[in-house]
Amino acid sequence: MTKASHEWLNKLPKVELHLHLEGSLEPELMFALAQRNNIELPFKNVEEVRAAYEFSNLQDFLDIYYQGANVLIHEQDFYDLTWAYLSKCKEQNVMHVEPFFDPQTHTDRGVAFRTVLNGIIRALKDGQEKLGITSELIMCFLRHLSEEAAFETLEMAEPYLDVIIGVGLDSSEQGHPPEKFSRVFAKARELGLKTVAHAGEEGPAEYVWTAINDLQVSRVDHGVRSIDDEKLMQHLAETRMPLTVCPLSNTKLCVFDDMSQHNILTMLEQGVCVTVNSDDPAYFGGYMTENFVALADALDLTEAQASQLVKNSIEASFVNEQRRAEMMALLG
Repeated sequence: MTKASHEWLNKLPKVELHLHLEGSLEPELMFALAQRNNIELPFKNVEEVRAAYEFSNLQDFLDIYYQGANVLIHEQDFYDLTWAYLSKCKEQNVMHVEPFFDPQTHTDRGVAFRTVLNGIIRALKDGQEKLGITSELIMCFLRHLSEEAAFETLEMAEPYLDVIIGVGLDSSEQGHPPEKFSRVFAKARELGLKTVAHAGEEGPAEYVWTAINDLQVSRVDHGVRSIDDEKLMQHLAETRMPLTVCPLSNTKLCVFDDMSQHNILTMLEQGVCVTVNSDDPAYFGGYMTENFVALADALDLTEAQASQLVKNSIEASFVNEQRRAEMMALLG
């Protein structure tokens, strides 16, 4: 089997299902927006920001992540953030994306929900018209905040459900099990929204079961700890429940000490519908191509495995059947 080369991986048509728009805020754009909005940053230059990105766990990352988001204030800021991400996708032959956004990160700072959403949606529409990248948008609840706050956010979203396809659950996993948001997710499903949730990243395999059974998710975000539970692995393979895995994120946040220890290809060979994604690429050292390249370098990812990972992403995506067939055809 042919090992996938870096050039081949960049040209490979790809689909991204686990990407936080706020996590694609590159230091250069952070500084440009801070200047435009007269916001003082605790960093003198881009190099200092990049140095601050050397964190060792999820909480350290989240601290700087929320700090960086403070530069996002106006609709144009959210447009510029989203457009920068889509431009990178175009460079890396990403044909479809289903990004997350965290409204509470912004509404808690006094930024209106519609300001956030309008900027993102305008960029996604331009992404389809000008770059040929299709998209679906997912709104996440911050799990370290209360159930009540999540309900308030869902209420804010109700006038915009024509442009939001689903809800997700992100932020600090430890101490915030999925069932904390059971009622919110039930309400979201009543409104016709798809559901996904972060589970089994720093939390145990048990959280993956809860996300599946209690939140009734269509996809599990991360899910790498599933491998600790043989029955869960069997269930995932039999049901084709997708896992949106983020290799560079997992190593940067020390879920695995080194990429050579990552279990994504083990799960792939066991028939689990694993997919490759970049999570928070500005913070974790790379977008889609870099994640595939890291797997090729550390785990000898083959062309056949890379293609199957993309097919899994297409299978797991929230597109209509026509678009699904189009994307499969692009893979050849």
